[in-house]
Amino acid sequence: MEVILRKDIPKLGKAGDIVKVKDGYARNYLIPKGLAILANQKTIRALENQRKIILAKAERERKKLESLAEKLEGISITVYRKIIEDDRIFGSVSSIDIVNMLKEQGIKVDKNQVILDEPIKKLGIFEVPIKLSSDKVVNIKVEVLEEK
Repeated sequence: MEVILRKDIPKLGKAGDIVKVKDGYARNYLIPKGLAILANQKTIRALENQRKIILAKAERERKKLESLAEKLEGISITVYRKIIEDDRIFGSVSSIDIVNMLKEQGIKVDKNQVILDEPIKKLGIFEVPIKLSSDKVVNIKVEVLEEK
C-alpha cells in the first residue's frame, strides 16, 4: 500500500514522501496515528500544492535570515560595568544583556539564539556566536569596558 507521510519517520522517510508499506502497518499504525494518509490521485495533487507553499515559506525564511546575518556581521557591542579587582567586573554580562543591546541597535534576536557557555565576567573583547538557524551562526564582538 502506498501512503504519504505527514511527519518524519526514522528509517521510513521524511514528511511529504510517498512510500510503499505493508497494508497492516499502514491501516493499524500509520493512518490511525495521523502519521500518514492513503496515497491516491487526490491526495497526491494536494501534496504537490502543499509542497509549493512549504518551499515558498522556506525561501522567505531563508531570505529573512540572510538579511539578519548581514546586519549582525559587522556589529560590535560595548558594555560598561563596574570593576571589583583585576579586570573582574561587578556582576556579569549575560545573553539577556546582549539581546537588549542588539535591540537598541534595531536588531531583534531571541536570548536562546545567543550562545554563551557562561556569562562574561571580565573586561575585554569577546566573540559571541548568535545561532540564527541550525546551519547559520554569526559571531559578534562584545567589548566590556570599565564604567567611569
